[in-house]
Amino acid sequence: MIDPLQAGKPQELPGVSFIMPILNEAKYIERAVSSVLAQKYDGDKEVVLALGPSTDGTDDIVSRMQETEPRLKTVHSPTGATPAGLNLAIKASSYPVVIRVDAHSELLPDYTQLGVATLLRTGADNVGGLMDAKGENAFQAAVARAYVSPVGLGGGVYHSGKEPGPAESAYLGIFRREALVAAGCFDESLRRAQDWDLNLRIRQRGGTVWFDPELKVTYWPRSSWSKLVRQFYATGVWRGELVRRHSARNSLRYFAPPLLVASIFAGLLSGALKLLKIGSVIPAPAARAVTFAAWAPVSYPLWLLWAITTSGRGMSARERLYLIFVLPSMHISWGLGFISGLSTGAADQVDTSR
Repeated sequence: MIDPLQAGKPQELPGVSFIMPILNEAKYIERAVSSVLAQKYDGDKEVVLALGPSTDGTDDIVSRMQETEPRLKTVHSPTGATPAGLNLAIKASSYPVVIRVDAHSELLPDYTQLGVATLLRTGADNVGGLMDAKGENAFQAAVARAYVSPVGLGGGVYHSGKEPGPAESAYLGIFRREALVAAGCFDESLRRAQDWDLNLRIRQRGGTVWFDPELKVTYWPRSSWSKLVRQFYATGVWRGELVRRHSARNSLRYFAPPLLVASIFAGLLSGALKLLKIGSVIPAPAARAVTFAAWAPVSYPLWLLWAITTSGRGMSARERLYLIFVLPSMHISWGLGFISGLSTGAADQVDTSR
C-alpha cells in the first residue's frame, strides 16, 4: 500500500485537516480558528469544527467566520462531548494528516510546518509538542505557571520536556490519518483523558508517539477558581477510570494527588482521635499508619511554601498569592476525583467547567 504522506512529488506537502470540538467557547473560538487559518504551510488545509449545543453565541461567531472563509467547515455534535465531536470531525475531514486543535489553544504560525516535517522525518504516527500555558489576568497566570511546573501537574513531558523523542502521550497531536483510524480514533466512552487512551492504543499497535519541544501551542487555562476546581475534579475522575481499565500502564505520578488527599484525611483523623482520646480502639498497625499520616496536614503547607518559592520566580506578588490557592485546588480536587473514579468508575461524569 502506498503511504499517502509519501505519494506524489518529493516537494509536495500533504494536505492537512484541522479538527476542533467546540462547546460554549465564544470567548476563545475566533482567536483559536484565526491562529489555524494563519498557519504558514504551503500544503492544502481545511478546518472542521464539531459544534456542540452551545448557549453562549459560539455558533453565531462561527457562522460569521464561515461567510469569508471557504476552508472552514462544521459538523453537528449533538452531545457536545469532546471525543464524539473529534470523531465526527475526523469523518468529515479528508486529508492524510489530521491535526487536533483545542478552542482554548492558539497555534504558533510555523506549528503545522514544523509538525508535519517531524512526522515525515521520524516516521511517527503522532507528533506533539509543548503546552505553553499563559494567562490574561493574575489568577489565570498563576494557573498557567502551575501547569508548566513539576509541582503543579507533575512534570508530564508536554508540560516541561526539553528533549525530543518517543513519548507516552502527546498534547493535541499531529496524526497520520491511517494510524489514527487503525487505532480506532477516540474512545467516546471517555469524557476526559481520551488523548492518553488513544496514544496508548497507537503504541500497542507498534506505532510511535513523538515529542518535539520545538512545537509550542499557546493554551489559555480556566480563568476562575470554580471552573478550575470543576475541571480538575472531572479530570481526576476520568484518570481513576483509566486506572480501572489500564492499571499497569499508568505512570506513578498520577497516584500522587490521591495519596496526598488520603494522607491529609488520615492525618486529620489521627488528630481528632487523639483529641477525643479514643485512639486505643484502633488496631496497632492501623494506628501507626494513621500516626505517620498525621504529619501530612503540617508538611503539605510547608511543601507548598517551598513550591511557591521555587515555581513563582518572576511572578508578581498578586500572582504568587493566587498560586497559594491554585496549587492545592488542583491537587486536592484532582485527588478527590481520582478516588471517586477509581472507587466507583466515571459513569457519565461531565466537565461542567465548560
